[in-house]
Amino acid sequence: MKDKVVLAYSGGLDTTAIIPWLKETYDYDVICCCINCGQGEELDGLDERAKLSGASKLYIEDICDEFSEDYIVPCVQAGAVYEHKYLLGTAMARPGIAKKLVEIARKENAVAMFEFRKDSLLLEREANSKSKTNNTGRKVNRFLK
Repeated sequence: MKDKVVLAYSGGLDTTAIIPWLKETYDYDVICCCINCGQGEELDGLDERAKLSGASKLYIEDICDEFSEDYIVPCVQAGAVYEHKYLLGTAMARPGIAKKLVEIARKENAVAMFEFRKDSLLLEREANSKSKTNNTGRKVNRFLK
């Protein structure tokens, strides 16, 4: 049985193209996870796209209510705006997204979670593996055990 990795999946070009790379480079069973924070129609067709790219499964987790109640409201109450103009929507969503990714990784007994960002590749592997890991990887993997 192959090791599983949970991929933070948006359905865009980058996260779709990384699925076969994870399979070929690490021989992982790739499980995609898209967290719905209110994206609406952007989620249409994700299941087909993920599976055609080689993902074994796709979770679409709705955290709209939790996102609003637990993240947006406290940030607005705290005045967390950029240059007194813009709400920090992406930054507000990250803790809720991370929480849900860890839940899915635990449920699937994944050995790693993967997030693709244009500015860096962040692959969190098990702390005792032979591959390189950083302090963030060790912290994330404590939550998976």
